[in-house]
Amino acid sequence: MELKEIQRLEGHTDRVWSLDWNPATGHAGIPLVFASCSGDKTVRIWEQNLSSGLWACKTVLEETHTRTVRSCAWSPSGKLLATGSFDATTAIWENVGGDFECVSTLEGHENEVKSVCWNASGTLLATCSRDKSVWIWEVLPGNEFECVSVLQGHAQDVKMVKWHPTEDILFSCSYDNNVKVWADEGDSDDWQCVQTLGEPNNGHTSTVWALSFNPSGDKMVTCSDDLTLKVWETENIGRQSDGGYAPWRHLCTLTGYHDRTIFSVHWSREGIFASGAADDAIRLFVDDNESQAGGPLYKLLLKKEKAHDMDVNSVQWSPGEKPVLASASDDGTIKNQ
Repeated sequence: MELKEIQRLEGHTDRVWSLDWNPATGHAGIPLVFASCSGDKTVRIWEQNLSSGLWACKTVLEETHTRTVRSCAWSPSGKLLATGSFDATTAIWENVGGDFECVSTLEGHENEVKSVCWNASGTLLATCSRDKSVWIWEVLPGNEFECVSVLQGHAQDVKMVKWHPTEDILFSCSYDNNVKVWADEGDSDDWQCVQTLGEPNNGHTSTVWALSFNPSGDKMVTCSDDLTLKVWETENIGRQSDGGYAPWRHLCTLTGYHDRTIFSVHWSREGIFASGAADDAIRLFVDDNESQAGGPLYKLLLKKEKAHDMDVNSVQWSPGEKPVLASASDDGTIKNQ
């Protein structure tokens, strides 16, 4: 396997922080679409031409955020796009026939919003911030959003929020070196931290930047400033018969593959996970069916040095039949490969 560059996308005038593929695209003759967000305060919507296979910028979303746009995430239907900004707001954009309109602005965080994420049903939106908090918003009719819970548990800046792919269980990772697991206790919107993944239980020893789940949702990979990738697993997804939650346990640690901070990790439907780091490189890992007892269980599939001219901030596999890996960088470009 090789990562062959399909296209280098230019247009942003500052670093590109993050990107997200529209999950409703890439199937049955529908062209792939993704969003990218940048320090230039804009979000760009890119669409693939079905005949040429190349992407072009279709829309620039601007004049809404007043500072860096740090995170973007499509709702499961692909109709709404949430964008989180250093201006402390989250904007909700609705796609109507290819035209995007900002239909709601969510306020409440004290400073920079670092990450936004929809749950699997599109009924909840999570946001997190440098203010150490995680907010859960309920999606109401008419593009209204109500904050139903403010989660205070991290001791530092929260870098990412991620919903489990099938259950309404929320994961957050932070500058405090921990990953926290949050669950709703019944129907009362009483969200609680049900587990903290951190030291001394094989946790990371520095900032945790990102996490991603495998397709079945029983494994998770985390990446950190400590230069490691850690894989975690759970026996039972979601609530157990006794009403509690099956804990996540450390499966293995991958180390020695990046020599600077690992900013991003993403697991493909085919079982390959990609990592992107401040060493300008991308790595791909896959199940190691021949691993020795006590070994890491995952092996390096591919190394791509100088994937970008500067830090790789985000890597994400596309939906659709033929997976494409998109990467975003401090060099202001996005690469599809």
